[in-house]
Amino acid sequence: MHAPVLVLKDSLKRESGTKVHHANIQASKAVADIIRTTLGPQSMLKMLLDASGGIVVTNDGNAILRELDLAHPAAKSMIELSRTQDEEVGDGTTSVIVLAGEMLHVAEAFIDKNYHPTVICRAYNKALEDAIAVLDKIAMSIDVKDRSTVLGLVKSCIGTKFTSQFGDLIADLAIDATTTVGVDLGQGLREVDIKKYIKVEKVPGGQLEDSKVLKGVMINKDVVAPGKMKRKIVNPRIILLDCPLEYKKGENQTNAELVREEDWEVLLKMEEEYIENLCMQILKFKPDLVITEKGLSDLACHYLSKAGVSAIRRVRKTDNNRIAKASGAVIVNRPDELQESDVGTGAGLFEVKKIGDEFFTFIVDCKDPKACTVLLRGASKDLLNEVERNLQDAMSVARNILKNPKLVPGGGATELTVSATLKQKSSSVEGIEKWPYEAAAIAFEAIPRTLAQNCGVNVIRTMTALQGKHANGENAWTGIDGNTGAIADMKERKIWDAYNVKAQTFKTAIEAACMLLRIDDIVSGIKKKQAPGAGQAPKPKVETEADADGEQILPD
Repeated sequence: MHAPVLVLKDSLKRESGTKVHHANIQASKAVADIIRTTLGPQSMLKMLLDASGGIVVTNDGNAILRELDLAHPAAKSMIELSRTQDEEVGDGTTSVIVLAGEMLHVAEAFIDKNYHPTVICRAYNKALEDAIAVLDKIAMSIDVKDRSTVLGLVKSCIGTKFTSQFGDLIADLAIDATTTVGVDLGQGLREVDIKKYIKVEKVPGGQLEDSKVLKGVMINKDVVAPGKMKRKIVNPRIILLDCPLEYKKGENQTNAELVREEDWEVLLKMEEEYIENLCMQILKFKPDLVITEKGLSDLACHYLSKAGVSAIRRVRKTDNNRIAKASGAVIVNRPDELQESDVGTGAGLFEVKKIGDEFFTFIVDCKDPKACTVLLRGASKDLLNEVERNLQDAMSVARNILKNPKLVPGGGATELTVSATLKQKSSSVEGIEKWPYEAAAIAFEAIPRTLAQNCGVNVIRTMTALQGKHANGENAWTGIDGNTGAIADMKERKIWDAYNVKAQTFKTAIEAACMLLRIDDIVSGIKKKQAPGAGQAPKPKVETEADADGEQILPD
């Protein structure tokens, strides 16, 4: 199916309200249709050509929409949704778009009947409040310490992704990484900073099964003088610097005029002594490994290697922060301010290994690392990129659970329960808002319906059966098993979703739908681009007989 191409009326043109609503709804539906096939475990992959001409193969909603370049402003704001979702909770990027598209789709009928958009929005917001209340009711709490539960949850969340074929591998990596870097804030709250303290290193080659979470850090560097310095140190004492170990150059151009030849030697001597001084201040603490973010001159290298110290230079600031977190060292700005407490002794092993054709430095076996590196191996770059995207999602899910350990059923069960409850409640809604409220309830069924479509089962039969099961409210956990399309109990199948992912999905989708509905004008301030050479005066138009037919002789 080809996604409709969206073109916005250019220059300053206005369209009447309903027309704009229809245009917005069409645009949003187009975006939702592009992405609809990527929901659920049996989903299709999309192959995208990105701006630089590279290829991306993925079924991650956000990754697909990131590459789209759409003209219509409504479509653009739909794309923003999945980005928000990705930044907030890291999962549910596809669901959000599908749900928002559906909400707008059911609103179309009311716009045709001249309902005021504000009425529809009021009903939608009421529906949202009730939906979140339903979520609270059916959510069940879990124990974060129980690894198998968390594993089951992360697995069901990335079961819809491409890497689900590698089983528990990605889920294990994600849980290991997030539990490593989690920091207790007290009051049962945990802060997990994925971006800062978990580094994903992709090294092509090897097999996916070789991927692992290191109890420490790995950086793409070698020691400064490979022949002279040790490449393997057990229980190293680590000093981290962010100052250069070389002679300071003048801030601006400096001219020194020397009268005697000996003065030149004195100058050189001063430089050497300065560096020797720096090195002695560092060596006082008997380090085994010195890592600096800046340069390290040959002379400093000589002093350090003579003392049997390995050195690494020009390390990225972010990597240095991770090493500090992992080994317990403190990054020092000036060597003369070093203290014993700044030396990191938490690492168990420093080793430089060659992987493929590059050297990597491992600082591993740390006692209580608060930062880690995930080492991904795989056959091709495309594969590694996709695995990394899925790993990001998995880590976000793991983080969500650590932050808010509540589960809701997956497989469309939550949406069906919400839908059934809202349908019952709609009869008690006063006045004209009743109908849009009921429509919102029906719109929630888009997710289980899409799941059923992507499994290739008979959609109508499956949906009717599910609606029947949920209408009498016997079991809120009945949903679709995305692999087979069978109707199953999600508790038994261990198909779960994190509570705050679902809540965020509903909130984002409905609020966005309301926002788009309230737009009644698109006024574009983009000037029509003039063709080159169009600046000259227009040629006088000569009328021919052919034009005469088209002219209206009588005034309007």
